[in-house]
Amino acid sequence: MSDAGQEKLDAFLGKMVGDLGAIATGAGVLLGDRLGLFKALREGGKMTSAELANGTGTQERLIREWLSGQAAAGYVDYDEATDRFYLNAEQELVFADEDSPAFMAGAFEVLSTLWLDEEKVRQAFVSGKGVGWHEHSACLFRGTERFFRPGYNANLIDSWLPALDGVVEKLERGAEVADVGCGHGASTVLMARAFPKSRFVGFDYHAPSIERARKAAEEAGVSANSRFEIAAAKTYPGTYDLVAFFDCLHDMGDPTGAATHVHGSLKPDGTWMIVEPFAHDHLAANLNPVGRVYYAASTFVCTPASLSQEVGLGLGAQAGEARLRKVVTSGGFKRFRRATETPFNMVLEARP
Repeated sequence: MSDAGQEKLDAFLGKMVGDLGAIATGAGVLLGDRLGLFKALREGGKMTSAELANGTGTQERLIREWLSGQAAAGYVDYDEATDRFYLNAEQELVFADEDSPAFMAGAFEVLSTLWLDEEKVRQAFVSGKGVGWHEHSACLFRGTERFFRPGYNANLIDSWLPALDGVVEKLERGAEVADVGCGHGASTVLMARAFPKSRFVGFDYHAPSIERARKAAEEAGVSANSRFEIAAAKTYPGTYDLVAFFDCLHDMGDPTGAATHVHGSLKPDGTWMIVEPFAHDHLAANLNPVGRVYYAASTFVCTPASLSQEVGLGLGAQAGEARLRKVVTSGGFKRFRRATETPFNMVLEARP
């Protein structure tokens, strides 16, 4: 091998070390999240491994190893002079504050399903039958809600809804709203809390998610103006001023059929809000860190979910605006635009 070739190989192997470290550290984040270690560090300040172990009812030797690994990753800070570990302000927001718009621990829970369900997905690659959302490990359902909720908290009420033409005014007066594919109900609860004069119903085909959403609404004190029902995107009942799809249209086997049903369920001046993962229309433009995460999730979750259903269009999480426009307009909508966006999401508005 030439010197130039060796340099390229060494650089690529260096990238592999970084990637392997990220994967290994990710398991440690999941462990620390579930044991409450990050939150204990936030509350305790600078702590020795023994102090953290005593405070969380865990074994000191294992805690010491966990802290060392997280410190090596830069996820926990280490004070060599006092042999104590702590979270800096940024680490607190990312790992210990569930209400922070930067909270990311839920994302690690989502990604764990890629490993846990690899065999199911591998079989789907051969059979072509796909893997239904409900067939995944439970960490997918919990993690998805925890991953998306910070973004919804940061953007839904203050940015996304105001970007839609006349929607906030309707919600303030009192509107009928359907949140389709609501999962654990994070988006529904947020809207119900912000607009008490409006009535919200969350629909999802996954019964355990609907059960959790009902509990979330009760805990948030919004049961009076929200409810949750088991129903699919092509069959949910009712007529609405606003129908919302949060990060779910691309998962559907027949998104055009869903669009047609949405069109029929809207009042003449109604609005369909579609929140989708941010993506450009061409592959080359999506070959970046965000695209890397979304393509991985789409390979293991989104596209197999679509292929497991009727039609099985397989849009994928990086469908892009042009393909989504085609789906929406094929469902009968005449007006379609990108209302706003974030680095992780684009918010689309469709009108009859």
